[in-house]
Amino acid sequence: MPALSCDVDFRVRYAETDQMGVVYHANYLIWCEVGRTQLIRTQGRSYAEIEKLGVGLAVSDATLRFLAPARYDDLVRVTTTLTRLRSRAMTFDYQITNADTGSKLVMASTTLIGLDRDGRVARLPAELRSAMGMADA
Repeated sequence: MPALSCDVDFRVRYAETDQMGVVYHANYLIWCEVGRTQLIRTQGRSYAEIEKLGVGLAVSDATLRFLAPARYDDLVRVTTTLTRLRSRAMTFDYQITNADTGSKLVMASTTLIGLDRDGRVARLPAELRSAMGMADA
Protein backbone atom coordinates (compact mmCIF):
# COMPACT_ATOMS: atom_id res chain seq x y z
CA MET A 1 0.00 0.00 0.00
CA PRO A 2 1.55 3.34 -0.98
CA ALA A 3 1.60 5.73 1.97
CA LEU A 4 -1.02 8.47 1.94
CA SER A 5 0.21 11.74 3.36
CA CYS A 6 -0.83 15.38 3.61
CA ASP A 7 0.28 18.63 5.24
CA VAL A 8 -1.76 21.22 7.11
CA ASP A 9 -0.27 24.59 8.13
CA PHE A 10 -1.72 27.00 10.69
CA ARG A 11 -0.67 29.56 13.29
CA VAL A 12 -0.62 28.82 17.01
CA ARG A 13 -3.50 30.67 18.65
CA TYR A 14 -3.04 32.43 21.98
CA ALA A 15 -5.72 30.22 23.56
CA GLU A 16 -3.56 27.16 22.83
CA THR A 17 -0.71 28.36 25.02
CA ASP A 18 -0.12 28.15 28.74
CA GLN A 19 1.03 30.87 31.14
CA MET A 20 4.60 30.44 29.87
CA GLY A 21 3.56 31.12 26.25
CA VAL A 22 4.17 27.50 25.24
CA VAL A 23 1.55 25.33 23.53
CA TYR A 24 -0.24 23.24 26.15
CA HIS A 25 0.56 19.55 25.54
CA ALA A 26 -3.04 18.36 25.01
CA ASN A 27 -3.43 20.68 22.01
CA TYR A 28 -1.05 18.52 19.99
CA LEU A 29 -3.68 15.76 20.01
CA ILE A 30 -6.18 18.23 18.58
CA TRP A 31 -3.65 19.14 15.89
CA CYS A 32 -3.27 15.43 15.08
CA GLU A 33 -7.03 15.28 14.59
CA VAL A 34 -6.84 18.27 12.24
CA GLY A 35 -4.21 16.47 10.17
CA ARG A 36 -6.04 13.13 10.21
CA THR A 37 -9.35 14.73 9.24
CA GLN A 38 -7.68 16.55 6.35
CA LEU A 39 -5.97 13.38 5.12
CA ILE A 40 -9.27 11.50 5.10
CA ARG A 41 -10.94 14.45 3.36
CA THR A 42 -8.27 14.44 0.62
CA GLN A 43 -9.41 10.90 -0.16
CA GLY A 44 -12.98 12.02 -0.79
CA ARG A 45 -14.55 11.39 2.62
CA SER A 46 -15.33 13.39 5.74
CA TYR A 47 -15.84 12.15 9.28
CA ALA A 48 -19.51 13.11 8.99
CA GLU A 49 -19.91 10.97 5.86
CA ILE A 50 -18.21 8.02 7.55
CA GLU A 51 -20.56 8.32 10.53
CA LYS A 52 -23.54 8.31 8.15
CA LEU A 53 -22.31 4.90 6.99
CA GLY A 54 -22.91 3.66 10.55
CA VAL A 55 -19.34 3.59 11.86
CA GLY A 56 -17.60 5.99 14.21
CA LEU A 57 -13.84 6.31 14.46
CA ALA A 58 -12.45 6.17 17.99
CA VAL A 59 -8.85 6.65 19.08
CA SER A 60 -7.70 3.40 20.70
CA ASP A 61 -4.04 4.32 21.08
CA ALA A 62 -2.05 7.57 21.07
CA THR A 63 1.62 8.27 21.62
CA LEU A 64 3.41 11.61 21.51
CA ARG A 65 7.10 12.44 21.79
CA PHE A 66 7.77 16.10 22.60
CA LEU A 67 10.98 17.44 21.08
CA ALA A 68 10.67 21.24 21.21
CA PRO A 69 7.98 23.75 22.18
CA ALA A 70 5.66 25.62 19.84
CA ARG A 71 4.80 29.17 20.89
CA TYR A 72 2.09 31.71 20.24
CA ASP A 73 1.93 32.84 16.58
CA ASP A 74 4.40 30.20 15.34
CA LEU A 75 3.47 28.76 11.96
CA VAL A 76 3.21 25.00 12.48
CA ARG A 77 2.91 22.20 9.96
CA VAL A 78 1.25 18.88 10.72
CA THR A 79 2.34 16.16 8.30
CA THR A 80 0.01 13.18 8.60
CA THR A 81 0.73 9.78 7.07
CA LEU A 82 -1.52 6.73 7.03
CA THR A 83 0.93 3.99 8.01
CA ARG A 84 -1.36 1.01 8.56
CA LEU A 85 -4.83 0.12 7.33
CA ARG A 86 -6.66 -2.96 8.48
CA SER A 87 -10.27 -4.01 8.22
CA ARG A 88 -11.16 -2.54 11.64
CA ALA A 89 -8.38 -0.03 12.35
CA MET A 90 -6.15 2.66 10.87
CA THR A 91 -2.84 3.97 12.20
CA PHE A 92 -1.60 7.47 11.45
CA ASP A 93 1.82 8.96 12.13
CA TYR A 94 2.32 12.69 12.58
CA GLN A 95 5.29 14.97 12.39
CA ILE A 96 4.60 18.43 13.79
CA THR A 97 7.20 21.01 12.81
CA ASN A 98 7.78 24.73 12.86
CA ALA A 99 6.90 25.51 9.23
CA ASP A 100 9.29 28.47 9.08
CA THR A 101 12.40 26.75 10.47
CA GLY A 102 11.68 23.07 9.85
CA SER A 103 12.42 22.28 13.52
CA LYS A 104 10.72 19.10 14.70
CA LEU A 105 8.35 19.79 17.60
CA VAL A 106 6.40 16.56 18.13
CA MET A 107 6.35 13.05 16.69
CA ALA A 108 3.05 11.27 17.29
CA SER A 109 1.00 8.24 16.33
CA THR A 110 -2.67 7.34 16.75
CA THR A 111 -4.64 4.20 16.01
CA LEU A 112 -8.35 4.54 15.34
CA ILE A 113 -10.83 1.69 15.41
CA GLY A 114 -14.25 1.47 13.84
CA LEU A 115 -17.18 1.32 16.26
CA ASP A 116 -20.79 0.58 15.43
CA ARG A 117 -23.65 2.59 16.92
CA ASP A 118 -23.69 0.29 19.97
CA GLY A 119 -19.99 0.90 20.67
CA ARG A 120 -18.78 -2.48 19.43
CA VAL A 121 -15.70 -2.85 17.25
CA ALA A 122 -16.80 -2.92 13.61
CA ARG A 123 -15.29 -3.18 10.15
CA LEU A 124 -14.44 0.12 8.57
CA PRO A 125 -16.88 0.84 5.72
CA ALA A 126 -15.78 -0.67 2.40
CA GLU A 127 -16.04 2.77 0.79
CA LEU A 128 -13.57 4.20 3.32
CA ARG A 129 -11.16 1.27 3.04
CA SER A 130 -11.22 1.60 -0.74
CA ALA A 131 -10.71 5.39 -0.63
CA MET A 132 -7.79 4.93 1.74
CA GLY A 133 -6.16 2.29 -0.47
CA MET A 134 -7.31 -1.07 0.88
CA ALA A 135 -8.86 -3.49 -1.59
CA ASP A 136 -11.72 -5.57 -0.24
CA ALA A 137 -10.75 -9.14 0.47
